[in-house]
Amino acid sequence: MAGCRRADVRVSVLDTSPIVQGSSARQALENTVDLAVLADRLGYHRYWVPEHHSMRGVASSAPAVVVGRLADATRSIRVGAGGVLLPNHAPIVIAEQFGTLAAFHPGRIDLGLGRALGGSKDTAEVVRSTAERTAKDFSQQLEELIRYFEPDEDQVVKAVPAIGNVPPIWVLGSSTASARLAGSLGLAYAFAHHLKPDATPEAIRLYHDSFAPTGRLREPSTLVSVSVIAADTDERAEWLAGSTRLKVLSRVRGNRIRLPSPEDAAAYPYTASDREEIAARSGSVLTGSPETVRKLLQAVLDDTGAAELMVTTPVYEHRDRRRSYELVSEIASLLRP
Repeated sequence: MAGCRRADVRVSVLDTSPIVQGSSARQALENTVDLAVLADRLGYHRYWVPEHHSMRGVASSAPAVVVGRLADATRSIRVGAGGVLLPNHAPIVIAEQFGTLAAFHPGRIDLGLGRALGGSKDTAEVVRSTAERTAKDFSQQLEELIRYFEPDEDQVVKAVPAIGNVPPIWVLGSSTASARLAGSLGLAYAFAHHLKPDATPEAIRLYHDSFAPTGRLREPSTLVSVSVIAADTDERAEWLAGSTRLKVLSRVRGNRIRLPSPEDAAAYPYTASDREEIAARSGSVLTGSPETVRKLLQAVLDDTGAAELMVTTPVYEHRDRRRSYELVSEIASLLRP
């Protein structure tokens, strides 16, 4: 079951530690550790966790803490943040945290960085005030962070654990602006295809066009994140996908809910308008049997030119999520960049 290791295309995991209906943050985080151990055994390349705050359905709020736990629990898979929301933090603190992680786990830590709020405006203000978040623009914050990993001899303030313990730095984004920034700084780039699939090819092209080689990275490096629900049959996958479709519909209708069970989703009294809304918004979740998912993933690779796919799987039962990643692992060797 090492399909991911044999593939020319790297396959990785993005895990928000989802708190589904009737569950808890503690259970969600335990599921994340369990899934990371499985992904490591299956040969997935990397495992990333994000930073979100005050979201009732997301337990991943402290990526540095979760990354340390996952790195301890696994053996060879790369583990990282996907990502730290840099405006929420003083760059020196992130350098110290991820330098420490890289010291404990050499060659296995990634540092992905984004600029989103990570929650509502009210939440963001509590995490870090607007004045602090915007005192420097994102590019300045990135450059400051990089300086802590690569300090000049005359630099007065140093992030001591970061010196000599430098994880690969990725810029996360879903826009052409983030693509240009990543390229201009010579950093790796991860695009949120599962959020803006139509924008992916143009963003990846702009990243390659603007890429400036550095001592950190000589050639462009990209991945795209995709939402995938794989099951043994197309019918089973469609059944499981009902959960995330109802959650999306509820959000559109102004009612934020935790991911419901597929049974509750199937029993929901959908109107014709509801079904039209779901049909318009469900295309970004790649759903089906292994063969169906293989074709859908290959289409993403063909459209984007990416050589790595980072898979997130929004299903209710943890055992179904595990099974989805097992199936994706099995088809990974059939994918071609």
